[in-house]
Amino acid sequence: MSINIIIRKAIESDSEKIWVLMEQLAIFEKYIDSFEITPETVKESGFRKSPPDFYCWVAEDEGKIAGILVYYFLPYTAQNKPAIYMKELYVDKNYRGQKIGEQLMDALKAEAKRNNCSQIKWTVAPWNNAGQRFYHRLGAKENKDWLNYEWNV
Repeated sequence: MSINIIIRKAIESDSEKIWVLMEQLAIFEKYIDSFEITPETVKESGFRKSPPDFYCWVAEDEGKIAGILVYYFLPYTAQNKPAIYMKELYVDKNYRGQKIGEQLMDALKAEAKRNNCSQIKWTVAPWNNAGQRFYHRLGAKENKDWLNYEWNV
């Protein structure tokens, strides 16, 4: 396995490869039955819309996308500074154990600092013990002050 990983901002021509990893994440996190994203959705929402609905960092290995980190900005917070909400972090199973997730998180942290963000927020499935260990290793803290709610409309 090559280790020539380059972390960079995603570009429109990455849309199909990003979508493949989004689909793999939907399978991993067990929501594939409600997954409605298409490669065209990625292209339109992430690259053609202004401002885009999401931003994305990719880990590239000689033309292959080995990992993605999808995020968007929360412009209004109680701290009167923006925050970043990380929607998806996924590394292809063939590339795990090479610190790619950590490199993507470092890129996101730098992005937050460049944009004067006070926090990066995200959720992790309660059964995803490996993910929880990964985030704790980076120094992230579980927020037990708030409960997540959903309201399907």
